[in-house]
Amino acid sequence: MIVTIDGPAGAGKSTAARCLARRLGFRFLDTGAMYRAVTWVCCQADIDLTDANAVLDAARGMQLDLGDDTVHVAGRDISAAIRTPEITRESRHVAANNAVRAHLIERQREFARDRNVVTEGRDQGTIAFPHAECKFYLVADPQERALRRQRELAARGQQVALEELLQQQTHRDQRDAEREFGAMRPATDAREIDTSNLTLEQVIDKLERIVRERLANPGH
Repeated sequence: MIVTIDGPAGAGKSTAARCLARRLGFRFLDTGAMYRAVTWVCCQADIDLTDANAVLDAARGMQLDLGDDTVHVAGRDISAAIRTPEITRESRHVAANNAVRAHLIERQREFARDRNVVTEGRDQGTIAFPHAECKFYLVADPQERALRRQRELAARGQQVALEELLQQQTHRDQRDAEREFGAMRPATDAREIDTSNLTLEQVIDKLERIVRERLANPGH
């Protein structure tokens, strides 16, 4: 079974997807880490991220190994390196590269082949896995999403004003929604879940209940 969890940043999809996969005994696919990994590879090689062909070549040549909680490139653990503010900021260029998106989607499908997978991103239920058996689209109040991001950054020792995060979030949402390929939007058959007033445990409980119902009643 493939379970897709899409939605904007701060809606809680990454943590929920990882925890849900653990509960179900499924593999977890962090698609955002793939774009970050390409960004990191390009930065290491001084590749201009606006050079679409050069970035595509880097993506094609990248020896990527995704674990449930780790990311390795050519055997090197870059799990922490791809979470820096610089990589976060620059990864937008990679995400906007349609050829790279198409290539990474093929890698995502290869990862999920013959596996039970929980995958999260922005286009998983619409583009990557349109025939997934269970699809979710997580949303949350913009203020709550920004607060979550602020707490996440503070835990890493980074202090960012809430207003700045809200502004960044608005621009990112608009950019993702207007993307030519892989635009952020819910699949027509996705279950939308508002996580604004739910704890992480409550979100995971709800997702797990729905997935287990689908497992028990395939085709419904």
